[in-house]
Amino acid sequence: MTHENKLWQWAANVFMMAVSLACLLPFALLVISSFTDEQAIISNGYSFFPKQFSLTAYGYLLDQSQELLRAYGITILVTVLGTSVSLVITSMLAYPLSRRDIPLRNPLAFFVFFTMLFNGGLVPTYLIYTQYLDIKNTIWALIIPGLLMNGFNVMLMRTFFITSIPVPILESAYIDGATEFKTFRSIVLPLSLPILATIGLFQTIGYWNDWFNGLVYLTDPKLFSIQNILNRILTDIQFLSNSGLGSNAGQSMAKMPSGTVRMAIAVVGVIPILIAYPFFQKYFVKGITIGAVKG
Repeated sequence: MTHENKLWQWAANVFMMAVSLACLLPFALLVISSFTDEQAIISNGYSFFPKQFSLTAYGYLLDQSQELLRAYGITILVTVLGTSVSLVITSMLAYPLSRRDIPLRNPLAFFVFFTMLFNGGLVPTYLIYTQYLDIKNTIWALIIPGLLMNGFNVMLMRTFFITSIPVPILESAYIDGATEFKTFRSIVLPLSLPILATIGLFQTIGYWNDWFNGLVYLTDPKLFSIQNILNRILTDIQFLSNSGLGSNAGQSMAKMPSGTVRMAIAVVGVIPILIAYPFFQKYFVKGITIGAVKG
């Protein structure tokens, strides 16, 4: 490597480190603000070096610990089950679409692509799920609507199968007497770990951050996910802070740490995903390069 190339590599590394630091700074400010006193934020604004630290926001969330733990359990269950089933359905649909010898391959691919462009809207979707599938106020309301299968993920996985699974390997398996399902399970899936991890990460984040399905299809608080519980806590704080009750109780409510609680809520919601991401990173980097030019 020449001296000029080394300088260019060092400059590129320094630039990427600066970009990475710029991406981390907002999250660092989020965490620091969640440990900052509410009045300090009101007086001095947000700062990386606050004048007064406080655990009041986390103390308020700790008072809701029973609900939060139950919501965490529901969210973990929904995320694991939903992501697993989604990967099974997506891969079993994408694989036939990647095979050129499958009958009706193009019409089926068109139907999948059509769902990426159009949908029936909220009211017809709500009627289908509540009156025909009867998932209202059930755990399935957090799993099925809008997240169980995504047309974009199907097309992404189909592209991976077409470009990354060698056809001669499949033909060798057929010559040896392997069935379609055995070929898919024993050859295709082990070679597809990068795309499975990539789409699995997309689905995991989607399920973990989903609050809309709980808002639309659930009225039983015992089935709320962590995002629904945190959203309700935030709404309650805003209501109590702006209620204008005109009494000592109203004045004490107005002093509630609404700003720092927002930050604490964001921290509580995002930390589990940050913990899970390193386990996906190795395969995620490989899967996200689908379509790259090979040298």
